[in-house]
Amino acid sequence: MTDYPGPASSGADALAADAIRQRIAELQLEHRGLDAMIAAIGEQSRFDELQLRRLKKRKLRIKDAITLLQMQLVPDEPA
Repeated sequence: MTDYPGPASSGADALAADAIRQRIAELQLEHRGLDAMIAAIGEQSRFDELQLRRLKKRKLRIKDAITLLQMQLVPDEPA
């Protein structure tokens, strides 16, 4: 018996890719929101440096998550 990806498999793959794209869009929106928050906090004369560092770390984690999800959308190249 050979492993043949049938039409149901490609449909499931398309749904998974759509879910990944949706998650990327959500994370990008959150990333932009954090960027705006960081900019607003940075403009204040007195701000909580710990909060600012936490927001920057969270923004970086989101960026990493976006990159990992985008890598899942790239098809594997045959060897």
